[in-house]
Amino acid sequence: MTAVISLLVVLMITLLITRTATAALALTGLSRESARFQARSALTGVGFTTGESEGIARHPVRRRIIMTLMLVSNLGIATVAATLIMTFVNASQSEHWWLHLLVLAGGLGLLWLLTTSTWADRQLSRLIHWALKRYTRLEVRDYVALLQLGDGFGVVELHVEAGDWLAERKLSALGLMEEGVLVLGVHRADGRYLGVPTGDTVIHASDTLVLYGSRERVRELDTRPRGITGGLAHLTATSEKMRVVQKQQ
Repeated sequence: MTAVISLLVVLMITLLITRTATAALALTGLSRESARFQARSALTGVGFTTGESEGIARHPVRRRIIMTLMLVSNLGIATVAATLIMTFVNASQSEHWWLHLLVLAGGLGLLWLLTTSTWADRQLSRLIHWALKRYTRLEVRDYVALLQLGDGFGVVELHVEAGDWLAERKLSALGLMEEGVLVLGVHRADGRYLGVPTGDTVIHASDTLVLYGSRERVRELDTRPRGITGGLAHLTATSEKMRVVQKQQ
C-alpha cells in the first residue's frame, strides 16, 4: 500500500509543478493555453519546435522556468516508473492485491477530476499567482517582444566621435525622433548617465548614446558626417520615415 500512496504523491507533486510553471509562464505574458502547452511539453520532454518555443528560449525568465521543468522531468518520470513497477510487484505477492488496484484507480480518478475541474484550476491558479508575486522577484516583462527587437528594431549603443553629425548639438536640433530613432539615455565620458534626456541635452564627442530604432537607420546614423552631407542624410531619413508612417496609416 505504501508504494501506491507514494505513486499518488509523486503524481500530485508533478501536477502541482506543472500548474505552478503554467502560472509562472502566464505571468510573463504568455496566454494560458500556450503556457500550459509549453509547461507540459518541457515536463514530458517532447520538445516541440515552434515560434513560441523560440520566444521562450530568448526570454531569460521563461528559459529558467523551462530548464527547471526539464530537470524535474528527468527525476520525476524515472521515479514514477520505478514506483509503478514496485506497486504491481508488491500487489501480485499480496492476498489483497485488488485493494492496491482499487486505491490506485481511486487516486488516479481523483487526480483526473482535479486536472479537469475548472473550479479547482481557477482556485489553484489564484493561489500560485499570489505566491509567485508575494515570494519571488522575477522580472517577467518580455522586453524582446515588447520592443519588437526581432523585426529589424533594436536597442543599440552608439559612440559619438568628434566630427560626427551628432557631436556638439542639442537633441532638439538633431530631430532624431523625426527619423524614427529614440534616445533612451546618454553615457557621459565622466561616467554619468542621463536617462530619458531632454531636448536641451547637448551630445558631446565621447558620449555613448542608448538608442531605440531601426538597426539600419542607427548604422547609417553612426557613419553620418557633419556638414551639408549630414544634413541631407537627415532630410532623406525624415522623408523615408514619413512615407512609412503614411503607408501604415
